[in-house]
Amino acid sequence: MALRLVPDELWELVEPLLPSFTPRPQGGGTAPVEERAVFTAVVYVLTSGYAWRHLPPSFGVSAPTAHRRFQVWTRAGLWPRIHRAVLDRHGAAGTVDWTSAIVDSASVRGKGGSLTGPSPVDRGKAGSKLHVLTDAAGLPLVVGVSGANLHDGHALIPLVTGIPVVRSRRGPRRRKPDKLRADKAYDSEDLRRFLRDRGIAHRIARKGIESSEKLGRHRWKVERTMAWLGGYRRITIRYERNSHNFLGFLTLAAALTCWKKLAT
Repeated sequence: MALRLVPDELWELVEPLLPSFTPRPQGGGTAPVEERAVFTAVVYVLTSGYAWRHLPPSFGVSAPTAHRRFQVWTRAGLWPRIHRAVLDRHGAAGTVDWTSAIVDSASVRGKGGSLTGPSPVDRGKAGSKLHVLTDAAGLPLVVGVSGANLHDGHALIPLVTGIPVVRSRRGPRRRKPDKLRADKAYDSEDLRRFLRDRGIAHRIARKGIESSEKLGRHRWKVERTMAWLGGYRRITIRYERNSHNFLGFLTLAAALTCWKKLAT
């Protein structure tokens, strides 16, 4: 199972990005566990959706140790670094399609904590919203988390400004798509002006004027990406009260989704 969750090629990419282990100044304490075992345990929890306490002993790491290291790695910014590294592989291979970007969101039920709010699609129960911006082919470039009651339009600017600078097959690194596609939830003249100022063309459906159905031949790609991310069961319901931990899981899911596309 370990090799299936974290194959050698993925571990070779991840290992150099891990923060170094710092021993206690006073000495003593337990020796650091094998980092690949911890990373594999984190991927298992993300994929299975199981609670940390249900981590099988076959992984060779205790549940408290895996959970503690996950939080340390989250605070150290490991998950965005992994996502960026995988995107660089795509960029070097010429498999990032910058002709357009597509944006969408999905609501998930939450157990409370930061960045939650009453969900308009779940009878006002607490929840969060996942925001995703992909390339033209549905490759997730950047993800975000908000309360479920946040209007989609408020997430667009952070998503666009959060696109990482990615390697190119030829020429300089790139972070700007030629066009951005979105449905009526993002219909705002302020957002159109923001995109124009950044030199990004837009195709945003207008409320009461245009049908979102015309975007269907493009939107299915980001909807497929949402389905891919939904395959990581730890993010289908938000159990983490700490929003940074939940965003960490979502970012790792995006990185693994990109990795699987690279492997194929």
